[in-house]
Amino acid sequence: MTISASLLARAFGLMLAVAAPVAWSAETPPHVASAVRLTGFTWDRVPLNLHFGKRTGDLTDAEIDFVARRSTLIALEKSHGVNPHGSTEAGIADSARRIVKRNPAAKVLFYLNAFINWQGYDAFKTYRQEWTLRDAAGKVVSHPSGTPRPDPSIPEFREWWSEVVAKANRSAPLGGVFIDALPQALTPALAKQVGDAKARAVAAGLREMLALTKRKLGPDRVVLVNGIRTTDFREILDWEGIDGVMIEHFGAFKTGSPADIKADLDSIALAASKGKFVVIKGWPGFNFTEKETMQRPYAELLQLARERITFPLACFLVAAQPGSHFCYSWGYTDRHGMLESYPELDRPLGPPKADAKWDGLTATREFAHASVWVDLTTKQARIDWR
Repeated sequence: MTISASLLARAFGLMLAVAAPVAWSAETPPHVASAVRLTGFTWDRVPLNLHFGKRTGDLTDAEIDFVARRSTLIALEKSHGVNPHGSTEAGIADSARRIVKRNPAAKVLFYLNAFINWQGYDAFKTYRQEWTLRDAAGKVVSHPSGTPRPDPSIPEFREWWSEVVAKANRSAPLGGVFIDALPQALTPALAKQVGDAKARAVAAGLREMLALTKRKLGPDRVVLVNGIRTTDFREILDWEGIDGVMIEHFGAFKTGSPADIKADLDSIALAASKGKFVVIKGWPGFNFTEKETMQRPYAELLQLARERITFPLACFLVAAQPGSHFCYSWGYTDRHGMLESYPELDRPLGPPKADAKWDGLTATREFAHASVWVDLTTKQARIDWR
């Protein structure tokens, strides 16, 4: 169904006016309007995705208030709330109810891994062992942690998996799902384990599983997947049923070269051309896997994260499209800096005046309330707020 720009404007009020870098018109691409509507995107401030889990207890009222006030696109990780509530489903549902009560526009996303059978879900009580992926010799194929992988080439598994997501969304005020680990099913390493034909069947099954999940969720709920990396896995952008993709390892985990960073930024525009939005997951130069670093005091890590936000944020801003979101922390729990204030994320931003101007690997871009400069070669950046 085609919706005119005038109807969109009446439905969403001033949000559309502030969300677009140019005036909205009848020629506005429908996917741009869809990305804005689905995510609650606005240029008012840096559009922020909060992605984390708190396993040890419930979110405090102050944490709920922070999340509800600061973001309209929130993904709650595996095992969130599992200790107080007994399962990931119950933990995510409880936090979603509390967040949406404070901010009805918030989209809280359920987490489910597409290619690793992480435990902590009530749903696994009905999982069948014959759905587990095996190699040609019959050996279970596992994640490096030892956790078994499912076999998405099996139709019954796809039906079960998609129904887990749909049921979670029916049972709580959720706004969709974050689907993890798609690249792990697309690497050459899988074909070495199970053979080329089986690896192709797994990828095809995943593709159908995502489309099935989106059909069950409907057009008003978000399907956000992880993801793409530099020029790898961009085929995901052509899969049916995906609304957005995360670039999880932006500037980190062996993707910090200038060419890699530029490729990730180029993927934002490529995704937009295909009707998808992108979440950039920025890092402060360290991460939760570094055992020695994680022994340092939390206040010290937070101070470093605040000092180092400028470069990943500037990169995001020079490439951002309507619907794009920035995510920043050094991990995925409440103790990794996701629930902290960063002054740059609270400043007025306003829409961009134009696309970025690139000179080699240096870019500038003007926003209503900020001028951005970034050099990918030296990894220097500046954001002048006004």
